[in-house]
Amino acid sequence: ERYTKFVKERADIELSYAKQIRNLSKKYHPKRSREEESRYTWCLAFAETLRQLNEVAVQKEELAENLNTQIVCELARYTQEFKAERKTHFQDGRRAQQHIESSWKQLESSKRRFERDCKEAERAQHVSDRIDLESKTDGEKARHTAQQKQQAAEESRKDYVTSLNQFNQDQHQHYHTLIPVIYQRIQDMEERRLDRICDAMRLSAEAERKVLPVVSGCLDAMMDAAESIQPRMDTRQVVEVYKSGFDPPGDIEFEDYSATMRRSISESSYLDNRAEGRRHGRKLWPFLRKNKPPPPPPTSPSPGGVAGSPQSPPPFSREPITQRLNDLMTSGSRTRKQCLRSLKRGVSGSGPADCRHLPPEQRRKKLQSRVNNISQEIQREREQRDALLKMREVYEQSPQMGDASSLEPRLEEVKKSLNRLEEELRRNQIWLSEVDSSLSDSSSRRQSGQILTLLNLPVCLSLSPDGSYTEDHSAELHFKSRSSEFDDDFDDEEPLPSIGTCKSLYPFQGQNEGTLSMVEGEVLSVVEEDKGDGWTRVRRNLEEEGYVPTSYIKVFLDSSAKGAMTYI
Repeated sequence: ERYTKFVKERADIELSYAKQIRNLSKKYHPKRSREEESRYTWCLAFAETLRQLNEVAVQKEELAENLNTQIVCELARYTQEFKAERKTHFQDGRRAQQHIESSWKQLESSKRRFERDCKEAERAQHVSDRIDLESKTDGEKARHTAQQKQQAAEESRKDYVTSLNQFNQDQHQHYHTLIPVIYQRIQDMEERRLDRICDAMRLSAEAERKVLPVVSGCLDAMMDAAESIQPRMDTRQVVEVYKSGFDPPGDIEFEDYSATMRRSISESSYLDNRAEGRRHGRKLWPFLRKNKPPPPPPTSPSPGGVAGSPQSPPPFSREPITQRLNDLMTSGSRTRKQCLRSLKRGVSGSGPADCRHLPPEQRRKKLQSRVNNISQEIQREREQRDALLKMREVYEQSPQMGDASSLEPRLEEVKKSLNRLEEELRRNQIWLSEVDSSLSDSSSRRQSGQILTLLNLPVCLSLSPDGSYTEDHSAELHFKSRSSEFDDDFDDEEPLPSIGTCKSLYPFQGQNEGTLSMVEGEVLSVVEEDKGDGWTRVRRNLEEEGYVPTSYIKVFLDSSAKGAMTYI
């Protein structure tokens, strides 16, 4: 019973361990939102480690099942059998003990009766001898009594001898036959019990040894996965994904203030671009978490006062959720995935059809991917067209199989779809050829002495947080798009925690970038306090977040953050 309990508890531990390992593997398994990371070797290695860890959990569950079925159940059945057998042997031993005790009591009774009769016969004889000397008449009667006592003593002696012989015989049988047989049976039972424990221990070791090769294979697979990580390849893939294709800015020309001539600055001058960036009122630095708008003007609370001010924040790029839903419902099958991703991440997937708002390298990748997808759709449409034509030919040859004219609407629909796809393919191929030629011309103009690694990095990485680099309006749009993309990537990682709540005192139309619209009396979550610039960062839900004027709201901070404060 003790070993059975031990094996059962061990099986429960193995099962609990397997469950916890399985839950851990499921918890850290890559989500769909991180499927783009599957291209990196370290992500693949981690996913393989989780799969092998799940396989280890399966083996642990199999081990627990084998311990329960092969050992615990069998030992429980054998335990009941051994208990019944031991009870039988103990009952036989008690019966033998009771028999020898009964024989001993009978012997003692015969012995005491014989002793009593002998003493009575001896007294009767003395009385008889004394009476003979005194009177002859009384002597006859005394002699007759003495003879009777002697006969009774003789019978008691015979009973005593018989009882003594019977007890000696029973005692010999008890100690030489019955008890040794009972002990031998108990010993055999104990040996069989120990054999069962031995078999159970052996089965337990064999059950664990059976899963060890699989577990060892899982560990080997984990080692292979760790060895497959290639840091250089992963970093190159990151560079390949995010490189822009822009040329770095040119050298800053000397400005001769001593001359009376009008100073000229290079078009690619950093100072000129910095002044241009100040005019646009926006810093294009990719690692800023949020592009915080400038402080609102000190005007009366009104929606137009803040939104129409020259110091108001730049236009807000996020579109309303209704607009994104309309895009999803009206888009084709090829762009629905992008619309769904836009709905999830809270950014608009809209943009120019030729992707000119993207950097050259990113635009080339986007157009190339679009060309590949359209080519695949064209191939599928052609295969469907060929199948319909073959079916129409069969119907024309065998009218009983179907009506050939019923296929005409479907053929016409496939034909229109092919024409539309081919036209779209031609447009995208033209745009792709333009990008390729632009990139080739740009690479030919680069100086051979430039550092090659700068060609694979976004241009904004070569700038300081105090300035920006823009050559034209499309480049500025590119930077805004890339900055927004960086912001969304950081937002997907971990949203800022709420530090309190606020209630809007006036309505506010957040039509600019970074701002959030609100109605009067609406309750929002406070994410970031006013830093002295007149704006407070709030959140309506996990998707809608932005800045609102501090003068438009009444803020209630949590006691754990800064105590209860009120902004009016």
